[in-house]
Amino acid sequence: MIIDDILDMMDDLLDNAASVPFSVKKSIVDCDQMRDYINEIRLNLPQEIKQAKLIVRDRQSIINDANKEADNIIRRAEDRAKVIVSNDEITKAAKARAVEIMNQAQSKAKEIRNAANQYIDDVLVKTEDCLQANLADVRKRRQAIKTLPAQNSQNTK
Repeated sequence: MIIDDILDMMDDLLDNAASVPFSVKKSIVDCDQMRDYINEIRLNLPQEIKQAKLIVRDRQSIINDANKEADNIIRRAEDRAKVIVSNDEITKAAKARAVEIMNQAQSKAKEIRNAANQYIDDVLVKTEDCLQANLADVRKRRQAIKTLPAQNSQNTK
């Protein structure tokens, strides 16, 4: 039997007890029956207390497990935050390095463009000089050809 049932039976015994004549608050109770109920409570009380202790122990165990899990979650979150911060620093360093590489590449490209332009200019100057020399030679030959008929006509006369 469980204690709650025994206490209910004790209540029923008191409710059904006969009243003492000329008294409002006093009743006649079967003492043997009441003692039996009290003995039943004593016999069942240790079991109920054991169950209560088990419940308290389980509750404490659940609380301890929840605290451990909360600590683990916090530790993992802190570790993840460190990784994120570290990745952020790596990203910043990588971006700074990328900017530096881009600047170097742009500078090198400008140098190459300038060198290419200078080379093209040198080639064009040489070509122009060559063309001027050829033009001068063409003019001389034209002049020579023009003077040739005059000499030929003088020689034939």
